[in-house]
Amino acid sequence: MGSCISAIGTANPQYKIPQQTIYHFMVKAFGLDATNAARLKQIYDGSGIDERYSVIPDFAFDDVDQNTFFGKSHNLEPFPRTQQRLQLYQQCAADVATQAARKCFEAFGGDIAQNITHLITVSCTGMYAPGIDIDLVEKLGLNRQTERTCINFMGCYGAINALKTADYICRADTTAKVLVVSVELCTLHFQKENTLDNWVANSLFSDGAAAVLVENEANRSNKGPSLLLDNFYSEFIPEASNDMGWYVGNYGFEMKLTSKVSKHIKKHIKPLTERVLQKAGLSFEQIDAFAIHPGGRSILEATEEALNISPAANELAYQTLQQYGNMSSATILFVLQKILNSDMNAGKKILSFAFGPGLTVEGMILETGK
Repeated sequence: MGSCISAIGTANPQYKIPQQTIYHFMVKAFGLDATNAARLKQIYDGSGIDERYSVIPDFAFDDVDQNTFFGKSHNLEPFPRTQQRLQLYQQCAADVATQAARKCFEAFGGDIAQNITHLITVSCTGMYAPGIDIDLVEKLGLNRQTERTCINFMGCYGAINALKTADYICRADTTAKVLVVSVELCTLHFQKENTLDNWVANSLFSDGAAAVLVENEANRSNKGPSLLLDNFYSEFIPEASNDMGWYVGNYGFEMKLTSKVSKHIKKHIKPLTERVLQKAGLSFEQIDAFAIHPGGRSILEATEEALNISPAANELAYQTLQQYGNMSSATILFVLQKILNSDMNAGKKILSFAFGPGLTVEGMILETGK
């Protein structure tokens, strides 16, 4: 038998900040005049996001004297350097990830933590060693012999690679119980250079974590709803390699995200979908639902236009974007959690995609189980 997702838990940092409050912070941070402030407001109003989460409370402050992370000056100087940002990542990431994992464990009776055989961590927004994997073993009370794998710096599609790795493990060892934990603190890497790329990136990204337990179907630990991992597909689009990037700079990690990304997705997603379905032995008509990474409203709309599906088919992705923003790799797991918690009947086929630097497209086919 194949493997399945038995439970998903999610968590966010304590600071929940309305999108319009962040907009006002950005106008001041970028030093925008009335004309450019109006242009930025169009981006925020059209983002499809109501609120976002951050480990940094400063984004909610009107008065720079309240800042706890950025400098207490109108231009946020002294602006935090990469070392300071990664120190805050080390202080906060494991705690948010632990909250998500404990919520995942609530679906199981007994001490499921002691039965975990493998831990896969996913993050592109920070790293340290000994790392978050060891911190999670200790915080969650996992066995210290738990096998650990870290998937780092792969961007928004990293969690699908983690699920793929977990699937391989559970197919090879039917007794394996693999905990996948994705944690992203994207807002640590706010950049104040006044560019359109930064305007867009700073309007989207948020902080959050998701934890997933993957098991072989033959040895499930609970009897609730599940998502069977049927098939995976990976491909990158070389012509788009310069339109999305993630680089280490002196003042945090620097995102390159151009307006061409959604255009590339619109152009390539249909033939990519055909190749995903061909590998899985399915037709498009056999797909019952979609789980598309809500990297932004334009990405969801591009997917809908190219595949000729309605916005209603992306409803759960839009809900995730509205409630949380783009949490990089963790975001697709938030979408899958909504599907897992829905009343969808067993045997329904789900087509899922996530996108990241490369431009890489990771796809997968899942099936609802009971």
